[in-house]
Amino acid sequence: MSDNPPQQAHTVTDKDAQGITRVQELAYELKVEEVMSRTVKALTPGMHIIDVLEMFRQGHISGAPVVENDQLVGVVSIEDLIRILREGSLEALVGDYMTHKVITIRPSDPVVDALKIFVNVNVGRLPVLDAGGRLVGIITKGDITRGLLEALQRDYHVEELIRYRASHLFEDIISDRTSLVLRYKINPGDFKNGGKASSNIKRALLRLGASPQIARRCGIAIYEAEMNLIIHTSHGGTIRVDIEQNHISMEAYDDGPGIKDIHLAMKPGWSTATEEVREQGFGAGMGLTNIQRCVDEMTLESSIERGTNLRMKIYLSDAEVFGEPQPPQPHQENP
Repeated sequence: MSDNPPQQAHTVTDKDAQGITRVQELAYELKVEEVMSRTVKALTPGMHIIDVLEMFRQGHISGAPVVENDQLVGVVSIEDLIRILREGSLEALVGDYMTHKVITIRPSDPVVDALKIFVNVNVGRLPVLDAGGRLVGIITKGDITRGLLEALQRDYHVEELIRYRASHLFEDIISDRTSLVLRYKINPGDFKNGGKASSNIKRALLRLGASPQIARRCGIAIYEAEMNLIIHTSHGGTIRVDIEQNHISMEAYDDGPGIKDIHLAMKPGWSTATEEVREQGFGAGMGLTNIQRCVDEMTLESSIERGTNLRMKIYLSDAEVFGEPQPPQPHQENP
């Protein structure tokens, strides 16, 4: 039994939302396949340790996967080599000393999943396996750092120009009531595209001139609603966002199977997610709690016969209303 005290589930507060950076957002948006190394230096079980040492030295690497018949069978790290040198000889075989239990990740997983593993598990690299179990890449902390920096450089200037243009929308249209409606279809079990709608909504809000805090609060609320549709619905559902000058209304609705006990569903940690879903890192039962903390109003209606309708609203203060754009600054090259 572990002596460590149980960890309490963390809920996202307004203060948390305000502190989320663009780099953290990118960690959710980027996929592992976008930052991983595709050129993999792999070992075989029959290789001698002396050859592995030479490969590590020449390649300036501290670990490598072990592959047999195109399937991942283990991994060898520099720590393993140190242990081998203490216990065995340079003629020992990789298959006798490799680590058999390997933590892997998929190309379609978000980069944030890899970061979570690096934080919680003492590993230096993660083999990336495709749906057939074949090794297609390796991801390290260094790969993630490089990928995030490249993504920041790619989208900075283009994003600034688009944001400046879009932020004039509410200024240039004259009407008694102007609104922009965004609608997204969410498919059941579609974990590969989970978070895409919330990412698109955050980007749209920023381009329209919303403050980063408002965009992040909406993004978190929509992400949780989006994942609920993916995890719990039979046929998926719809997310709709109505953006007006002084408030943002959000809605997530589906046709079943519905929530039997709404009061119970609102309790932190309560979830009906399957064990398979939980093994993927979802269904912790904090979704509705996180939503409630990020929005000003939340209404949840559900029945077994008619499905579920979740309505959320965020009000904008005078300082947060749309239509106060700042023109993009010209790019200055370093001297």
